[in-house]
Amino acid sequence: MNRLLIIDGMNLVRRILAAQPDQQDMQALELRTLAACRKLCLHHQPTHVVMVWDGTEISWRKQLYPDYKKGRKPMPEALAQGLPTLIEHFASQGFNSLMADSEADDVIATLACKLSQSGGEAIIVSTDKGFAQLNLTSVNQWDYFANQWLDIAALEHKLGISRHQLLDFAALSGDSGNKIPGISGIGPKSAAELLRTYRSLANIYNALDKLGHKQAQKLAEGRDMARLSYKLAKLRTDLTLQVRLSDYRLQH
Repeated sequence: MNRLLIIDGMNLVRRILAAQPDQQDMQALELRTLAACRKLCLHHQPTHVVMVWDGTEISWRKQLYPDYKKGRKPMPEALAQGLPTLIEHFASQGFNSLMADSEADDVIATLACKLSQSGGEAIIVSTDKGFAQLNLTSVNQWDYFANQWLDIAALEHKLGISRHQLLDFAALSGDSGNKIPGISGIGPKSAAELLRTYRSLANIYNALDKLGHKQAQKLAEGRDMARLSYKLAKLRTDLTLQVRLSDYRLQH
């Protein structure tokens, strides 16, 4: 069976860089990242591996909502300048890359789902909890820095919801890390309580007459923002990618 290791390139590299004493040292970053990639391959024994990187185009999410990811720290200058060389060196060591047009997330999600649909297995290497919405048995997520699988049960317990409610939860309470707005006045606690009672966003909106006046008013006034937030949080899994799995076969 094909097992594809999908490495969220910027997620891995920026966290390795942040832990370096000298954040200008691209040679050290290259060595540490290559060591991480080799360790990942040794642990997971993939048949294929790909590093996916963010592109430079403005994402459809930012076009839809200009404040999306507003305030994020820009890429360190040394990394921005050194990245093309790093990517070349990774490829020379057998770790080929795929550049997204804009955000890597949708490319990663599409790759994982396409492989799952064709009977393969995908392992996403990232600390980004947004991938938890890909509720497929043959798609799993590995946190390299914690050296463990993403603990879905712990995430569900922390948020007070079920995995299949993640997008509805984001629609209601937003996502501060990505500056997804959610509904004004509906925080994570209220969102979780509503979803525990009514199970879904659609059910909540069908039950506005059963809620307190203030909460019902917030929900009614925030309906468009909830719809927008849901769309922003949802990963696309239907991109047309001009790649072949064989391009990423791991050469042992």
